[in-house]
Amino acid sequence: MPACRANVIIVEDDMGLNRAVARLLNIAGFRSRSFDSAEGLLESDSAPGADCFVFDIHLPGITGVELHDRLDAAGIHRPVIFITAHDDQHTRHAARAGASYLTKPFTGQALIQAIDAALIPPP
Repeated sequence: MPACRANVIIVEDDMGLNRAVARLLNIAGFRSRSFDSAEGLLESDSAPGADCFVFDIHLPGITGVELHDRLDAAGIHRPVIFITAHDDQHTRHAARAGASYLTKPFTGQALIQAIDAALIPPP
């Protein structure tokens, strides 16, 4: 069995997409853990063990951007891939410069490439 490429945490409230992304990542050699809300992730002890996050921007309750800010304030600095079905100027601005951003529907290859690129250490 190949070694795990990285630990990726997914926070997506659409459970069908959540499961599909987790399956894709597992097939691609990543270890993944899924949550259907930002609150669920924050209540767990999983965030410090992540190498990368995949956050839906428009989560009910705490949004993906707010979740990223809370983790950052807690000293958990990991790359994040924001995903959204709402591709507009406000959403793109919310995703911030430096963060990857994918619009739903996206291909599995696009997500894997975004995660791989996010995991490359800066020069």
